[in-house]
Amino acid sequence: MTEYLIYFNQQWVGDHSEEWFRARGPLAKAVVDEMKAAGVYVFAGGLEEDNAAFTADDTSGTLLFTDGPYVESKEFLGGLTVVNVADEAAARMWAGKIAQACGWPQEVRRFKPNGPGDGAGA
Repeated sequence: MTEYLIYFNQQWVGDHSEEWFRARGPLAKAVVDEMKAAGVYVFAGGLEEDNAAFTADDTSGTLLFTDGPYVESKEFLGGLTVVNVADEAAARMWAGKIAQACGWPQEVRRFKPNGPGDGAGA
């Protein structure tokens, strides 16, 4: 089994009405419930957009905490899901279900293996 990260940038969501978003909630919850039932669910969640980012940086040898993201960018992570699946085909299937339920694109990346005998981990 291997862990995959399925995620989206907030800018990929697009402009939609509150009614549209409310209609998507049950669809996304149904996919999460399906992942749990299939035994592949590890974690899923959306991220806060306002005043939620800070940076921890020790590259100078002194730990410094700074409000705001490390890189000034128009794109930022909007939400993520981690699944533990047998192969890339299964990761693609779950990413497709999430994309359909949410109504915006999802990107998928495989976690590097932790060590000998461990096919998953970050």
